[in-house]
Formats: sequence, C-alpha cells, structure tokens
Amino acid sequence: MEKLKLVSLKNIKIKDSFWDRYLRLVPEVEIPYQWDILNDNLEGVETSHCISNFKIAAGREEGEFYGAVFQDSDVAKWLEALSYVLMSKRDPEWEACADEVIDLIGEAQWADGYINTYYTIKEKGKRFTNLKEGHELYTAGHLMEAATAYYRATGKDKFLRIMIKFADLICTLFSDENNSRAYPGHQEIEIGLIKMYEATGNEKYLKQAKAFLERRGRIPDYFEEEKKNPAYRMIFPELEDYDRKYAQTHLPVRQQKTAEGHAVRAVYMYSAMADIAAFYKDADLLNVCRTLWENIVGKRMYITGSIGSSGLLERFTTDYDLPNNCNYSESCASVGLALFSRRMAQITGEARYMDIAELALYNTVLAGISMDGRSFFYVNPLEVWPENCLPRTSKEHVKPVRQKWFGVACCPPNIARTLASLGEYAVFQNGADVYWNLYLGTEVTLDLDGHRTVIRMETEFPAEGEVKLTVLSDKDYHGNLFLRIPHYVKRFDVSSCGRKTEYEGIKGYAKIPLDGERQELHISMDIEPRVIRSSPRVRENIGKAAVMRGPLVYCLEEQDNGKNLPGIYLDPGSLRECYREDILGGVTEIRASGLRAVETGWPEEDLYSEEKICWKRTELTFIPYAYWCNRTPGEMLVWVKELQKFQEGQNGKDQSMGVHN
Repeated sequence: MEKLKLVSLKNIKIKDSFWDRYLRLVPEVEIPYQWDILNDNLEGVETSHCISNFKIAAGREEGEFYGAVFQDSDVAKWLEALSYVLMSKRDPEWEACADEVIDLIGEAQWADGYINTYYTIKEKGKRFTNLKEGHELYTAGHLMEAATAYYRATGKDKFLRIMIKFADLICTLFSDENNSRAYPGHQEIEIGLIKMYEATGNEKYLKQAKAFLERRGRIPDYFEEEKKNPAYRMIFPELEDYDRKYAQTHLPVRQQKTAEGHAVRAVYMYSAMADIAAFYKDADLLNVCRTLWENIVGKRMYITGSIGSSGLLERFTTDYDLPNNCNYSESCASVGLALFSRRMAQITGEARYMDIAELALYNTVLAGISMDGRSFFYVNPLEVWPENCLPRTSKEHVKPVRQKWFGVACCPPNIARTLASLGEYAVFQNGADVYWNLYLGTEVTLDLDGHRTVIRMETEFPAEGEVKLTVLSDKDYHGNLFLRIPHYVKRFDVSSCGRKTEYEGIKGYAKIPLDGERQELHISMDIEPRVIRSSPRVRENIGKAAVMRGPLVYCLEEQDNGKNLPGIYLDPGSLRECYREDILGGVTEIRASGLRAVETGWPEEDLYSEEKICWKRTELTFIPYAYWCNRTPGEMLVWVKELQKFQEGQNGKDQSMGVHN
C-alpha cells in the first residue's frame, strides 16, 4: 500500500486560462479581504472579532469573547491559505503579518500548551469538559494544519513549536493511560495530528490520531458520560435530542458502511481514516473507506459534487434523497470530499477518485466564491427561486445571492486554502513515475530518481480537449507518466511526433513510458456537451435532465432564460456550444431548444382548473454552475424537465410525454 506523494507547491507553477481568474484572487483579494474581516476593518460585513479574541486571550486587550466556540479556526485557515500562497511566491509583507499573528497565538497559549480563546476568555475553568460541542480539538486540528503548512512554506519553526507543545498536551491528556475513551465531537484533530507526524516524525501524533478514530462508536457513549460531569454545559440547544449518527458515533468506524450525520465531520473523518489506513498498511480500514466513498458517490452525492442534503443539522439523510431547492450542500463538505477523494487516489492509484475530486473542485467549490472574491455561498442549492428563500421557513438557509461573510465563517477561508493548494491535486509522484490528475496549464519541477525533470502542460481545458505536454530531463531519464483518462470522455488519444502512441490503461490512467532527455506528447479528448440523467431512485429528478461539458455542470439562469425556469422542457438532442467573450470573463455557453409553459392564457385568479397548459417553443442558454449569480441575481436551475419518449408498461410502445406545441 504505497501512497503516491504530493508534489510541493514550491515546485508547481500554474498558469491556466480557466483557473487563473480564481487562483489570483487568493493573494490579490482573499488574503487582504479576509484579513480585514478578521480584524473587523470592514463596514457592513458580519463581525469576526477573531484577532481581538486572541489579543484578549494574550492579555494585550481587555474585553469579552465574541463569536462561535470555534471562532479561532477562521484565523487558522487564513494562515494555512497564506502559507500555500507563500509556497508559490514569498511575500515579505504578508510573511511579516503572519509572523505577528503567530506571535499573538504564542502569547495566548497557556503554560501547558493549551490554545483556545473561547475557553481562555469565556469558560476558563471548563476546558475539555464538552468535547461533543466545544470544538477545542477541531480548532486545534486547523491550527496544526496551518503550522505545518507555514513551516513547509518558510522553514520557520516558531508556529510549529507552538503546536508541538499543544499536540504534546493533547497526547498526554487523551492518552490511553489518562483518558482512553475520549474523542472529538467535530473531527479535524485527526488530520492535524497526522500532519504534525509528517512534519516532525514523532509517531505519538500518528498513534493519537488513530486512537481518536478507533474510540468512536464504543458503548457506553462517551458524550453521554461527559454530560454527568458537573462542569458540563450545553452550548448548542439544537443538539438537545442528540442523534449519535450526527457525529458518526453510532458505530465503531470499522463497522460503518453508509455516510451518516454532519457531512463535513464525516468526510474529515474519512480523510483521516484513509491516511491511517495508508500509514499502518491496514487493508481492512481501507476497505471501509472504499465502502463509505462508494455510498456517498453512488447514492448520496449531487451531480455538482456537493454532499449533505439536509438543511437541518447539515447532514446526510438516506440513499437517493437529493432535493434540489432546499438542500444544504455546504461548501466545506465539498472541500472535504475532494480531500477524501484525493487521499483515496493517492493510496489506490485509481483515477475514479480524482474524477470526483475534479467534479467537486470545478463545481461546488468554485460556486462558493464570487468572481470578485468578496462574497460567498455557504449553501449550494441546485434550484433557486429567490422569492421563496424566506426567513423562518424550510428554505431560510438558501441564499439567492452570495454573502460578504458569515457569523459561522468556515467556508470562505476553506475555499481560499483549497484554491491556494490546487497544485496538490494536479500531480502525484511515485519514484520515477508521475501521475497527472488535472488538465490545467502547469509547469512542474521534479526530482525523479535523481533526475531534475520539468514537465510542462499547455491547454485550454475545459474549453477544449487538446493538451500539449513537454518533458525535459537533465539526463537520459526513464520512467512512466500516468495520465488520468476522465470518465466522461469517449475518446482519449495520445500522440508523439504526429504518430499515435499506444498506451496501457491502468486503473483509469493511460500509462506512457518516458525515455530520453526530451519528449513531447499531444493529448486529444472529446469535450462535448452531454445530457445527464439521474437514477430513477432519485425521486426529485425523474423526468429531468442536467447538462454537462467536461467536468462542468451547467445551469439555467433567469437573466438568460426568463422567470419560472421549472416551466421549461429541454429538447435533449438540440445541444450546441457557443463561446462568449463578452460575459463572465469569457465562457462557453451551451444553447438548446425546448418548450416553455405559457402563463398568459391562464386566469390569474384560478389556482386550479381543468384548462390545458399551453406551450411555446423557446431557446435555452446554459452557463457553468460555478459561475451562477455573478451577474443579475435571479432564479437558477440545474435539473430541467426533459422532452422525451418513454417505454410504456408491458407492451413496449414508445409514447411521447404528452407535452403540446
């Protein structure tokens, strides 16, 4: 079980026609914009108070704690995102800013290593008395991720040493000797501890991460026992009727077969499980990860790569329950799915996992941020009617426009750190072999068994399916290049010097032997619009179709197609492409024909009638889902009713749907 290695972001340069508009947002917009928010410098934006909390905890200021119990994690993810930016290009000014924040975190640290502003300022005597809701270990995990990223980016170890002290405290307090049953309510510390192990080589961090995982689901339930402590105080009233599935404690992790509970918690936990399976060469645990991933992707995932269908408790529900206009689909959950899928690809060498990571990255993750980088979606529905997104209703969580910030602001910095680390999804390495996952303009410098090798990819993907790949080595290099064959292409051709190159297909990759100091390859794949339908078990989508092109899901917007989008039927045989330079910074639209219900002939006062609905022919314009709500706000729709023929019952006669011209 040899895990494929990530390539350092220091060795990856991305210059890509599709991704550049988003990647440049991180250093140019996201880092300064979010820094201003963390310092409460912007008017008309939800107050963060994150830096003030740390200043109060450090004794620099006086005041009260403000925000959610996990407020510190916003600073951690901002630091992690900045670290990835610094890996690509050092910036002395922002590096100095990060150093100041790290100094502040160090000042807020207790003598024994503990860090948490909520329990330092507001509940000083109650630390670790409510692991179910307190998020102390969750926040610690994000700080660990930030510290290891900053160490890799700069070589400075102050932040890492701060977190070593905290990690050592956690490993002492929650060792098998001192507390053999405790585990976090919101998983994340496991990922952080694993990264601390990777940075330091200290195996106790890896063992503690494994212990936290293995303890979940044991009886008696730790969280029920925790409530008997006189110091226990409930934080979230909505968890009064606690369902053990919510935090994936309903069964031991090795017995879990379906994705349950809070979606973000779940995929963070599965990511850690995959890492542990790889480090300990645990085939049984890896098979559990396979089963859970397959349940998500095969029965509980939206076409956009989003997960967590319930607006109540941000959770999975049951197989095939995928409503479009009231789903939650938190942006963080898609980030977590991409992290889980990437790990599974690294461990198994199977391209199908990167297919799903690509799906989430190109659709839900990008939809979560506006094209100017200053507003965000927390929730990612597949159908929006702005007029019914009303407070105190079942759709109050659905926002028809992106928000400038949130009281619970986990998603914006999570998207920023994901975009800044995109290169980690693009390429893996295994000795002299290179696995290429994402088709984007990239230059990667690698040490392949002692050979300095530069691989350069040039492409306009996903606008087109042509890719040029140049491999330059300082010596006569011999290895293999594994090119992911996207699951949605019917044709994947590789040629060199005008001649077709035969390749061996291995686990969804095209294996191309590399020999010599220079080699040029040309890849050609079909990127055409296609009509997608869901399983008839997905009740919400029966009789409907979605449109995709390459990895991109498309949608209808009111600005192009008028109001009442559910009143439209799509002719699936009429799809055609049209590139528009004048909108959305340049975009490939998909146009189609269809029918639209006519409202004018129906008396306004008649809610119900025996009248037949009249239809008129109409032209439809689809844009990428990732780009929706970047122009005039309005309705949006992914799943469109489809003009089709169906096979009737037992006699097999084709019948039309009964829609009228």
